[in-house]
Amino acid sequence: MELWPGAWTALLLLLLLLLSTLWFCSPSAKYFFKMAFYNGWILFLAILVIPLCAVRGRNVENMKILRLLLLHIKYLYGIRVEVRGAQHFPPTQPYVVVSNHQSSLDLLGMMEVLPDRCVPIAKRELLWAGSAGLACWLGGVIFIDRKRTGDAISVMSEVAQTLLTQDVRVWVFPEGTRNHNGSMLPFKRGAFHLAVQAQVPIVPIVMSSYQDFYCKKERRFTSGRCQVRVLPPVRTEGLTPDDVPALADRVRHSMLTIFREISTDGLGGGDCLKKPGGAGEARL
Repeated sequence: MELWPGAWTALLLLLLLLLSTLWFCSPSAKYFFKMAFYNGWILFLAILVIPLCAVRGRNVENMKILRLLLLHIKYLYGIRVEVRGAQHFPPTQPYVVVSNHQSSLDLLGMMEVLPDRCVPIAKRELLWAGSAGLACWLGGVIFIDRKRTGDAISVMSEVAQTLLTQDVRVWVFPEGTRNHNGSMLPFKRGAFHLAVQAQVPIVPIVMSSYQDFYCKKERRFTSGRCQVRVLPPVRTEGLTPDDVPALADRVRHSMLTIFREISTDGLGGGDCLKKPGGAGEARL
């Protein structure tokens, strides 16, 4: 059975009307539409950037192209990213960046402040994320299989050598997974072992809570403000593997203190921002 010519137009108009109604009347639908576009737009941008990055092959300098192409996304969503403390980045030496991990929106803050010759360490599953995975590989992103501890340790040892011989910085999310609870999970120690092994500084970076504009639990995604705070570097010269647990706890404590400070400065409450000692709070 064939539809008469005007039927396709009518169906298209009905679909647009339905989508418009959901957009204006359902915050949950708006949340899913925005997240779908966010992920789809990144995949599309990755397709555009792959030929440009392929000229160099797998090279850390390709991160500059990726960053340039992703910086505009915050404007599409009306998110204002404020960076403070950028002067704390060591100017001429390798270092390990550690940052809190809240959602895929961390990409916006990361691109805003990403230093030159700095690549993230990511879970290996990202490598198979279509065009985004290939673009990340070309940008020099370091992939780790978290399920195979032996392989992860071997990769980290290689990264320690790369830091020193190729003047590379790495960005690590020491919580190991996204945390939507408005606090910080206990830190895994791989990034700190890496810094101690290479005897390079650790640069903590804290992104304020997104609860002002984003909350997965409430299916809410609006416009808002995010502050990215770069803290003074933490020296590791002279430290040994035995010092790593105390080092990780000390860095986490300083980051959590700043997180609470910048996440409640002029912002409202909400279920996505837990009070100290509340549910979801990971104690030292």
